[in-house]
Amino acid sequence: MLTAILTGFLFSIFLVFTGKFFKGKLSILASLIPLGLFVYFFQFIPAIAGGEVIMRSYEWIPSFNVDLGFKLDGLSLLFSLMITGIGFLVFAYTSSYLKGHEYLDRFYGYLASFMGAMLGLVLSDNMITLFVFWELTSITSFFLIGFNNTNPASRKSALTALGITGIGGLFLLAGALLLNNMTGTYSISEMLSMSEAIRENEFYFLAVIFIFGAAFTKSAQFPFHFWLPGAMKAPTPVSTYLHSATMVKAGIYLLMRFTPVLGGENIWNTTLIVVGGITMVYSAIHTIFRTDLKGILAYSTISALGILVFLTGLGTQEAFLAAAVFIIVHAFYKATLFLVTGIIDHQTHTRDVTRLSGLNKIMLPVGIAGILAAISSAGIPPTIGFVGKELTYEASLHYESLVIFLMIAIVVTKILLLYAGFVAGIKPFTGKLPEELSNTKKPGFVLWAPPLLLAILGIVFGIAPFIIEAPLIKPVVEAMGADASNIHLALWHGFNTVFILSLITIGVGTALYFIIKPSKGLENGIARFDFIAPENILTKFNKIFMSISNFWTNFFQNGYLRNYISIIILFLVVLVGYIMIGSTRFTIDYNSLSKITVYEITTTLILIAGIFYTVFTDSRLAAVAAMGVVGLSICLIFVFYSAPDLAMTQFSIDTLTVILFVLVLYKLPKYLKLSDYKTRLRDGILSTIFGLIITTLALEVLSEPVSKEVGDFYAANSYIEAHGKNVVNVILVDFRGVDTLMEISVLSIAAVGVFGLMKLRLKMKDRRRYADTGQNTENNKN
Repeated sequence: MLTAILTGFLFSIFLVFTGKFFKGKLSILASLIPLGLFVYFFQFIPAIAGGEVIMRSYEWIPSFNVDLGFKLDGLSLLFSLMITGIGFLVFAYTSSYLKGHEYLDRFYGYLASFMGAMLGLVLSDNMITLFVFWELTSITSFFLIGFNNTNPASRKSALTALGITGIGGLFLLAGALLLNNMTGTYSISEMLSMSEAIRENEFYFLAVIFIFGAAFTKSAQFPFHFWLPGAMKAPTPVSTYLHSATMVKAGIYLLMRFTPVLGGENIWNTTLIVVGGITMVYSAIHTIFRTDLKGILAYSTISALGILVFLTGLGTQEAFLAAAVFIIVHAFYKATLFLVTGIIDHQTHTRDVTRLSGLNKIMLPVGIAGILAAISSAGIPPTIGFVGKELTYEASLHYESLVIFLMIAIVVTKILLLYAGFVAGIKPFTGKLPEELSNTKKPGFVLWAPPLLLAILGIVFGIAPFIIEAPLIKPVVEAMGADASNIHLALWHGFNTVFILSLITIGVGTALYFIIKPSKGLENGIARFDFIAPENILTKFNKIFMSISNFWTNFFQNGYLRNYISIIILFLVVLVGYIMIGSTRFTIDYNSLSKITVYEITTTLILIAGIFYTVFTDSRLAAVAAMGVVGLSICLIFVFYSAPDLAMTQFSIDTLTVILFVLVLYKLPKYLKLSDYKTRLRDGILSTIFGLIITTLALEVLSEPVSKEVGDFYAANSYIEAHGKNVVNVILVDFRGVDTLMEISVLSIAAVGVFGLMKLRLKMKDRRRYADTGQNTENNKN
């Protein structure tokens, strides 16, 4: 199972070295990767249908209770089959859609990495592993959405999608850590056995909020939905794969996976019903006001995701059944419509639905696929869409409260989705072919075969829904915590209230299609309300935030290093001083102090004189020399207290520092006083207070009881393990060797930087000298 997940990533790495072979006729071979994975997961259907749950675990970070745990049950199998099955068709479709593209191999690399990330996400049984793959889907989708990176709109859309889904990733991580704190485990399967204890925990509400935050941002629920229409700037294979069948359903998967763990409470069910209900109605209404085919499909996708959240929130067996079927329904008809839209755009170079009609005369197979997908979207028999719609109505009708409001919301949504499906799947192919499109060429087989296959499967599964009942649907319902023993799928459920609602939906939706024609007038009309749209509100908030950030940055980051240091020291003084108030306990035993010698007094006076001279001199070089005096005075103090090794170290570092300062400061402009008397007085007071705090901290540390455990360990083991008699050197070189290596690296980098600056100034001087020489030569000629 781990190999299957890593296959996509390994293929991406493989493309780095062999990518040029996948830019031509061999590009279709890339589709063999998802096809092979589809066959691999397909073989698990009998076992999963028989009630088996396949677990795999690989040790990763055992000290933190994090492993690569994977679980294949009905829910993860359904998503794995969608990811690989539709992935196979998208890979094949891409070989023709982006034929000859300069970066086709790069596109396949992004697509394969995304496929691997999605497989890891839906198969993970450890929440940290789930989070890792969750973030990988966001990162790979960023590259896919922004694939046309020369287009500013594509770059903006990719950043918006990454920002919104990235926030969701933080929510998921917080939820994982909180649930681990509540249960002591990251395993989702183990959490399932603790569901009752989790619901009774005081942090249950917070855990639910975190999971909702992750799911709603990823699955484009209101008000986080606006990133999805913007993501339509991506190439059509991306829109098909990410935004109809896989990534946007990751949030749905998360809600379904955690329904047995966190569901059953009012906060869970009511929130999902409300958010899903608002999202599905709001987005379905928007489809009326769009003229771009991908825009229509984007909002209808958001609406479909809202339906899935809504059904998950109902929390009944009927709702879980409807959600499981609708996942398949939506994947088939929406992937088909996206692929059809891509073909239209590829052949006609337009997605404006007001300019499209009569394309059946040129691309009949594509038209058949589009019409079949539109029929399935509308829920017209004998499609699987009709079965899904009937189950959705039945689940809403049998809910225990607010039945009328729920039915109105779901029926209105279905009517508008029927309209959107007809506009996207039927209108471009019926009617008279415009003169401007008369020269449109028929697409190749590799382009029209994938959408036609998906559309036909929608009919086949509608006529014989029992094909998917036992192997796919029942295990999903069981994975969501409901009894699936009495489930039975059929195309005909009898003449009842649900069937009447279906007839109303088909009749009103069809009438709406003939009455309301997509137009720029409608699109411009809805644009008047953009000022209250969530995207616009967030944009204004972002501008306010940027203004505050600019003010804050310009105020503090004003280009004066001394101000930066003053702010840092002031912050430390306030923070440490506040902590130290009333908490200092040190006392000085003057009787235990050794006698002060004349050498110490003389050295201290020299040190103080050096400090004052450094502060008040007007010469940089004099200040550097005075600082050297201060450093040498400290060296003498080390010698007085029997620490010659520290004295030599201090002497070497201080000498090197003085030399570097002289080399650098010598090249600077003439010394200028950029601060007045009051500023220097302020800085002096701040420095004095900071010094007093450091002195107090040192005395406080000295007053603490001395623990010799660490020192005894180093003393006992330095010679035995490191074969060194100097304990300090052994600690630096052996016991803390990595730390010392990093410090040496930092010093080396700084030295290279200083050397580079010196060489730069020398080169500039040589250029000026060369220019002056050239000028003099020219003057002499004249």
